[in-house]
Amino acid sequence: MKEEHYTQLVSQAKSLVSGEHDLIANMANVSALLFNQLEDVNWAGFYFHKESQLVLGPFQGQPACIRIPIGKGVCGTAAETRTIQRIDDVHAFSGHIACDAASNSEIVIPLIVNDELIGVLDIDSPKFGRFDADDEAGLKQIADILIESQRTL
Repeated sequence: MKEEHYTQLVSQAKSLVSGEHDLIANMANVSALLFNQLEDVNWAGFYFHKESQLVLGPFQGQPACIRIPIGKGVCGTAAETRTIQRIDDVHAFSGHIACDAASNSEIVIPLIVNDELIGVLDIDSPKFGRFDADDEAGLKQIADILIESQRTL
């Protein structure tokens, strides 16, 4: 059932970015799609990699931290290691940055275009253990669609 839901989300994401190369516009639409279509999510959005830090980009949810140092918190760790971070309990994550006290679990997917980190996709949930391998695979596909929209430039 979850795989089927992600198949639909992937299709919708492809339609949203089709023919559009503006990264900010595509991130805005994808964050809205994810925020409105995923259950138990209280924040969905992007951070841009700029000058050794992550800077807030398009998102849906409560106001967020504007700047995150590379290597700090879940987002900064994903950016530094260039690996997906899927955290069941953010309060147990060393160095967690609490932008929203209601968040209990998080998944962060690095966005890499032409071997360069351009940012991260960050999704938070008030539910502990919200994200599983199916979420990781589906969200990675959606991140890849966004990345592909930039590779054609």
